[in-house]
Amino acid sequence: MNGKKVQKKQPPKLPTRSIQFDLFSQFVTNDEREVSNAIELWDSIPKYFLTPHQVSKLRTPTGHADPYKWEFSHNGKPCAVKIQPALIEQVNGSYKAFFPGVTEELVEEALKKILADSQCGFHDADNSETWVSFTLRMVDKELKSRKRTRSITEIRHAIEVMNKCNIAYYINGNEAWSGAILQDLVTVGRDEFLANQDARHVARLPVFISKSINQLGGRQFNLDRYLACGEQLTRWIYKQLINRFKQASQMNSYHFMYSDIKESGLLQQTREIDNRRKVISSLDELVAEEVLSSYTSDIRKNGRRIVDVKFTVFASNEFVKEQKAANKRSKDAVAVTYTNKKSF
Repeated sequence: MNGKKVQKKQPPKLPTRSIQFDLFSQFVTNDEREVSNAIELWDSIPKYFLTPHQVSKLRTPTGHADPYKWEFSHNGKPCAVKIQPALIEQVNGSYKAFFPGVTEELVEEALKKILADSQCGFHDADNSETWVSFTLRMVDKELKSRKRTRSITEIRHAIEVMNKCNIAYYINGNEAWSGAILQDLVTVGRDEFLANQDARHVARLPVFISKSINQLGGRQFNLDRYLACGEQLTRWIYKQLINRFKQASQMNSYHFMYSDIKESGLLQQTREIDNRRKVISSLDELVAEEVLSSYTSDIRKNGRRIVDVKFTVFASNEFVKEQKAANKRSKDAVAVTYTNKKSF
């Protein structure tokens, strides 16, 4: 390290027009308020699985904590994520380590919804940079309207954690990316930040989101239904279905293994039977929220020991409609970009 302070990037002063961002901000729906964008690769990286109890065990007596590493796979490739916690100054002047958790997950979804508003999103297609402009009150309104209320203090804290933590993403043992969930946060002074809920903040989003916008990879999904799911594991499975069960219909099904769900980081009970019960509870919640119509489980054993479970899920009528709308939106976006390329 040379001791030099790394200079923050600055957001664009004026919105940069791009057809990719225009398409990212448009949805195929009768109610644009209820839908948002899923970002397949970024959503697949486990970031929010550590519970407050786990975090407290990771902290040293001084309140600090070492980075936490978790291995998983994506599209058959061995991957890993290393999460370096945010060190947040406390009232007494000491510093305490915080890992991103449920509140940060919910705030990110609110910010991605705010991003889709053309007045709040800035996208530079040439440099693969995407910025979101927001106030704490805007985030509060998004969450409150979907019955996932958090206090302004909790939202403010989440923003700080998302800006000061670091996520390192590895593929085949090699670091592919490293950065914060909210990068280059441009905000007002600390005192005003603490006092003013309507002060404007601008943050640069991870390159995964920018590249997804450039490649027309954002997938439309029902944000209201997603946030209505109370369990974090339920929301994780729902996101996997959104990104992978694209051809959902009454004539087909989708299956996955219990071992696949273990990679989410959200199954860390002492007994495997309790982890399996947690999966069943989440699938039941997906049925209750009309994402699934039903599901079956096929237990795989080695002797008397359960080694895995195959879950087969069947889409509800509502989920089928939502996936068809998402497919149409993706198809329309490709057609628009193709037409525009031919016009030059």
